[in-house]
Amino acid sequence: MMPDAELVAIAGERAVCDMRGVLYFPETDVLAVSDLHLEKGSSLARRGALLPPYDTIATLARLQEALDLYRPRIVVSLGDSFHDGEGAARLHPAFRERLEAMMAGRDWFWIAGNHDPDAPADLPGDTVRELAIGALLFRHEPSRTPVEGEIAGHLHPCARIVQRGRSVRRRCFASDGARMVMPAFGAYTGSLNVLDRAYAGLFRRDSLMAYMMGRDRVFAIAGSMLRPG
Repeated sequence: MMPDAELVAIAGERAVCDMRGVLYFPETDVLAVSDLHLEKGSSLARRGALLPPYDTIATLARLQEALDLYRPRIVVSLGDSFHDGEGAARLHPAFRERLEAMMAGRDWFWIAGNHDPDAPADLPGDTVRELAIGALLFRHEPSRTPVEGEIAGHLHPCARIVQRGRSVRRRCFASDGARMVMPAFGAYTGSLNVLDRAYAGLFRRDSLMAYMMGRDRVFAIAGSMLRPG
């Protein structure tokens, strides 16, 4: 295992929580990533909110780093891969070429999200509502009923702890061992504390763990240490 990652078990399946924000399953050679929100900058610009248009290239560069590290056979993008339904069509040709090069030679699955419910325009890969691989079920939004082995995104989890009077807030992988909600990967994505009511009922509170993404590694933090805000 990489020294900057944390090994976990989800419904009995071993997984690596990587500090780059991806989840890797060594037994099935599957890499999952969530909420890329590619072309969010251009989407906001169309609505008059001008931001530096560098989010797509920054997100793709980090994704390339993770793919080069794990070299997975299967990649699952857990929805909201593009910030809106026309995002794929707005990709600069150089960005499209880079993305297609990442996809080449792999089974690539686009999970439909609430921002991008349809297949991305003119890109390879399979678009599905959800995907079962072994004991795992990949989908965009976590189910409100208990689902063993569910891997989801959508909520953009983060965690906050306070130690020695210092507050630290970071994106995180949230899991109770039965299911996991993944952090948002995109450069322009925000985050929502795992203690927010939006997560109510998703996790067994006595088993909740937040795998917080630090600058150099992932830190496993028990749910009892987490703070709101």
